[in-house]
Amino acid sequence: MPAKDKILIVEDEKGILSFMTTVLSSNGYDVISANSGAKAITMVTSHCPDLVILDLGLPDMDGVEVLRFIREWTHLPIIVVSARTHERDKVEALDLGADDYLPKPSAMGELLARVRAMLRRREAYTPDVLSFGDLTLDRRSNELSAAGGAVTLTRLEYRMMEALMLNRGIYLSTEELLVKTWGYESETEQGAVWVYVSTLRKRLGAVGSGVRIQARRGVGYRLEAPDA
Repeated sequence: MPAKDKILIVEDEKGILSFMTTVLSSNGYDVISANSGAKAITMVTSHCPDLVILDLGLPDMDGVEVLRFIREWTHLPIIVVSARTHERDKVEALDLGADDYLPKPSAMGELLARVRAMLRRREAYTPDVLSFGDLTLDRRSNELSAAGGAVTLTRLEYRMMEALMLNRGIYLSTEELLVKTWGYESETEQGAVWVYVSTLRKRLGAVGSGVRIQARRGVGYRLEAPDA
């Protein structure tokens, strides 16, 4: 079964957060949450959500700072849901890279429709060819290449390498790689992740790439390039 889409809700009002979490979860989404800007930034980099629902009125920093941080390194879809209704606030958020802006309170039916639309358009946010260091991954052909040649990855090899390249520089835990490669409800054991990491390291060597899969005990795996 395919993995559930993971949505990060950044909201400090407990009642609103609880309601949104319940509705999104009941509609089949894997929901995680943050009640501050600092925690939101940590969650984005460590949990790799598929979409962010962002409130701007956070207790420790302005939500636009969170938006600006996310946009510095990823095209992750972001829907702003805010009590700020002035046109200049909406324009600022959209100019900084928000994909949509809804006033608070918003009808959950409309929010769900916006979420579905954003997730359907994910392919538009990700190029056909991913690059990191001297390495490229063609998402149309599953071909991994570098100066020393090219290899075609198997389906599972490709899914794991794609996850690592989409989250370049970020450690993905064994559990996260398991979900991203085999799916949310897979019964595959964690040992399979270690096997495929080893296989991908051999693939990197085969194409002559300087990129390496770095492991950190108790944290996870990430890609590292010599000049990064």
